[in-house]
Amino acid sequence: QVQLVESGGGLVQPGGSLRLTCVPSESIFNFAAMGWYRQAPGKQRELAAIITIGGSTTYTDVVKGRFTISRDNAKNTVYLQMNSLKPEDTAAYYCKVVRVRQEYWGQGTQVTVSS
Repeated sequence: QVQLVESGGGLVQPGGSLRLTCVPSESIFNFAAMGWYRQAPGKQRELAAIITIGGSTTYTDVVKGRFTISRDNAKNTVYLQMNSLKPEDTAAYYCKVVRVRQEYWGQGTQVTVSS
């Protein structure tokens, strides 16, 4: 069982920035992809950004140009840098890792964008 430890959520004003951190209990090289998903109250969970083992990234349209997913191999960590935050970015953010026939989720970290 892979454990994912997320951190970095909080309350931020519109236009502000936050950086989310996800640290898995295994080497990130064990996973084909790592991603961040988000779920707002009353809505379905949706992909925010994903990064593959090869370094390719994908973003949902509404975060393109504002969010950046990256990883630090030496720290075994995946980040989601979120800039120019909007109230509609308010959600619980979840880290997910994927390998052959398996996926694991973190416990989530809350991001609230409000003045």
